[in-house]
Amino acid sequence: MTDKTIRLAVLDDYQRVAMQSADWSALKGRADITAFHDHVFDHDTLVERLSPFDAVCVMRERTPMTAALIAALPGLKLIASTGRGNASIDLDAAAKHGVDVMHTGYASTPTIEFTWAAILGLARNIAGEAASVRAGEWQVGLGTELSGKTLGILGLGRIGSAVARIAQAFGMQVIAWSENLTVEAASAIGVRRVTKSELLAQSDFLTIHTRLSERTLGLIGAAELAAMKPTARLINSSRGPIVDEKALIDALSHGRLAGAAVDVFDIEPLPADHPFRTLPNVLATPHIGYVTEEMYRTFYGDSVNNIVAWLDKRLRS
Repeated sequence: MTDKTIRLAVLDDYQRVAMQSADWSALKGRADITAFHDHVFDHDTLVERLSPFDAVCVMRERTPMTAALIAALPGLKLIASTGRGNASIDLDAAAKHGVDVMHTGYASTPTIEFTWAAILGLARNIAGEAASVRAGEWQVGLGTELSGKTLGILGLGRIGSAVARIAQAFGMQVIAWSENLTVEAASAIGVRRVTKSELLAQSDFLTIHTRLSERTLGLIGAAELAAMKPTARLINSSRGPIVDEKALIDALSHGRLAGAAVDVFDIEPLPADHPFRTLPNVLATPHIGYVTEEMYRTFYGDSVNNIVAWLDKRLRS
């Protein structure tokens, strides 16, 4: 490493693919790159790990760049984050400490497609049936058809609207609710705008596509789950805290809800003893809604370009 070289940490490279997902050669001689494949929860351990680095490349919402962490890293100059935004970066703290933050491109396609993988996986118990074959069993349950069922969508934005159009191709009735959704906007894509209580009561499948905010934190709690059909299934590929995790576990454990597909959690990675790992009516996946080869090429490719542009700007200043 020379005086003109920065030290760059690539965090949470779970699949060990960051270096293969982009051409990092543009940073040769300009950055000494270290990729970390594990996740560190402990603050002090994380500070110790990151203290030698000038820049970090973070996968969105894996390692939170909190105010306390940023303050503890006086040598940090750049946070290169994947995605158009990253709610786990304290932007005010970064600005206060003179740390630049850069973002990348993003596409909704992976999450839209994954939502349907989750819905179909629940409807036909794909994981359970596949496991039965591996265990030497055969046809252990009954699936349910989507045609004629009601899909409820909480949040009819870019992702929710695309999910709705696919539901219509399956012959499903589609209803939606969010605080700002209008009858006209829903009708424009063939969706019926309903009240929140109607959404809960009528949905055979309820899929969540709204942002996490103070307004949506715990939006689906014990009362909301109790208002759903016991035959209904919940899909959450948005953000874990939108659904009260304890209430969902209770409803699933006592048969008040037929099933859930959960890709996002209050704590990630999911603790080893978490009930979602063992409940038979839960299809739990490790936050892979956006995890595709194509998306990673965008994330890491744009990150390389961002870091190069940042280094070039430093040279000019």
